[in-house]
Amino acid sequence: MSYAVKELFLTLQGEGVHAGRRAVFVRFAGCNLWSGREADRAHAICRFCDTDFVGVDGDGGGRFADAPALAHAVEAAWGAGGERRFCVLTGGEPMLQVDDALVDALHASGFEIAIESNGTLPAHPRLDWVCISPKAGSEVVQRTGDELKLVWPQAGSDPDAYEGWDFAHLLVQPLDDADADANVAAATRFVLERPRWRLSLQTHKLLGLR
Repeated sequence: MSYAVKELFLTLQGEGVHAGRRAVFVRFAGCNLWSGREADRAHAICRFCDTDFVGVDGDGGGRFADAPALAHAVEAAWGAGGERRFCVLTGGEPMLQVDDALVDALHASGFEIAIESNGTLPAHPRLDWVCISPKAGSEVVQRTGDELKLVWPQAGSDPDAYEGWDFAHLLVQPLDDADADANVAAATRFVLERPRWRLSLQTHKLLGLR
């Protein structure tokens, strides 16, 4: 199959357990919880997304004919050095496109593969790191993984239920909107009240990275 990629770039992972780690981000086009059009946001399941995942016209993006072509682009973005190669498959919703061929091609190129997903589709079983960010109002089927990242505050979400899911790390991340300062305070209180959770900040934004 071909792959529709909005953008592909080298950066530092800005969020979660791997924050600060060198990574190639592959942002797939398309999502099943919002069309990406502002006209549809008010009626979408996920209404607070801050990411442009529409089309394939971003930096490094395009329509890749097959898995080897996309893996080659990831290799090129990483550059020299074969140690600790790390790529993050994100979106949009990456599990709309991630398949056996792509996972095999990236592993053959020496990459550890992480995914950031809304969890409404099963994660590929051979991914190396699974991060799920549940969205209130959606049916999350992927309830196991390495990292659960809850954007907060989020009306309708159920942290008590999430604590019963099988994740090694539970993180809460302040919603980045017009009330950002209040959201940081709310997320901080959340962690102080719930010792199983850790605070995740979007450090890439603080550093001026994507």
